[in-house]
Amino acid sequence: MGLLDNLKTKLNPAKDKVADLAQHHGDKVQHGLDKAAKVVDKKTKGKYSDRIQSGTGKAKGAMDRLAHKDSPDAGGHIGTPPASPPPAGPPPTS
Repeated sequence: MGLLDNLKTKLNPAKDKVADLAQHHGDKVQHGLDKAAKVVDKKTKGKYSDRIQSGTGKAKGAMDRLAHKDSPDAGGHIGTPPASPPPAGPPPTS
């Protein structure tokens, strides 16, 4: 077992706890992100509004991914990414 595998194994309980907290308190965290973004935007007098909005959106997206990690998606699958399409190439000949 390599160093990275060992580290992943040890951090897995913390990752699960963060996902659980994100699921239960996601609305509070997102409200805090909005509030912080508003304060920073006011302090910078709107100079970095687009970057602040972008960063806030990315942080909210990350929270959503954490919070919905173990919930089933529309197809009933749990936390599995969609299958990638087959590689493009000539069709098989029969």
